[in-house]
Parts: sequence; C-alpha cells; structure tokens
Amino acid sequence: MNSTSNKKIRLGLIYGSTRNGRFCDIVANWAAEQIRLRSEFELDLIDPLKFDLPAHYTKEPLPGIVSLKERVEQADAFLVVVPEYNHSFPASIKHVIDLLFTPWAAKAIGVISYGGHSGGFRATEQLRLVFAELHAIVIRESVAFSGARNLFDDKGKLIEPERYLSTMSKLLDQLYWWSSALIEARSKTPYPPVTP
Repeated sequence: MNSTSNKKIRLGLIYGSTRNGRFCDIVANWAAEQIRLRSEFELDLIDPLKFDLPAHYTKEPLPGIVSLKERVEQADAFLVVVPEYNHSFPASIKHVIDLLFTPWAAKAIGVISYGGHSGGFRATEQLRLVFAELHAIVIRESVAFSGARNLFDDKGKLIEPERYLSTMSKLLDQLYWWSSALIEARSKTPYPPVTP
C-alpha cells in the first residue's frame, strides 16, 4: 500500500455508456484488471445497465435509484470509464450523476476516456466541470485511449499495454492519495450539507 493506513479504498468503477454493443466493457475490463493488481483497492463494478433506472429524472425513491445510491454512498472513490460522443460525454453518465447528486460530495474521482482522435479528452474535461459542481474532486491524471477500437485485439486485450501502464499507475496513486485524505477529512469534520 502507498500509505501507513491499512484501510482499503472501496473504488467504484462506473461504466459511462449504456449503448448496445458498447466498447465501454472492453475498456472497463482492462481498468478492472489494473485495479485488482493493487492491494489498496476494493473494486466495485457499477454498471448502470444492471440497475432499473428510469429514463427521466425523478426524485421519487424508485428501487433502482435507491440501489444505485447505496452503492455510490458506500464507495470511497470512483473511476469513471467514459466515451466521447459528439465532443462530449454520453447522456447516460450525466443521468446517473444527476439522479443522485449528494453522494458524490467530497469524494475523489478519476477518469478513463476513450474515443476517436481526441481519446475522449473533451468528455473528461466536461465531466470535471459537472463533478466540481457536485463538490467532488476530479484528480489531475487521466488515461485516454485515442482510436480505442484499434488498440485492443479481438479478445479485448490491450495490444501495447506498456504505453498506458505508467499513466494508469499514476492515476491510481493519485486516486488513492486523494481518497485517503478525503476519508480522513470527512471523519474529522463532516462535509457541509450539499443541496441540489
């Protein structure tokens, strides 16, 4: 571990796409493999397709929303795997974020993006703004897969993993540092209430 603390960080890996035939599964599987190699994290896969979420925003405590909220509240930090569609992130990830609002506050968030030439950088930058509004901390380091469909083989394995391992390691190091610091801060002083 990278800290004197022995507490594992419960890391929610959030799937940022719900499209049919989504490439998100391949990128998320790679991310999950890297996280499982790190003893300081306890991985929780949070896939919006596994929850019965409404198609529209509601404050009604529907079972799917309640279940998703519980998972997000239990997480210490998040790693969002997000594609870039039309110069932005998909509506599906914004819907997940908006349905919950308060559980994101004072928690660390990392981003792995994928897309065409940009590698999803614009989606990442726009997510930073959204999460900042919700009092979350999006860390500096990120992983971006440009031309993602050409980077993985037909079995979903990254063809040249060494190109991304250093950046992924930095991302996880920073995510661990920030989440540990925020856990300690919240334990000493509860974060001020956040309202929509």
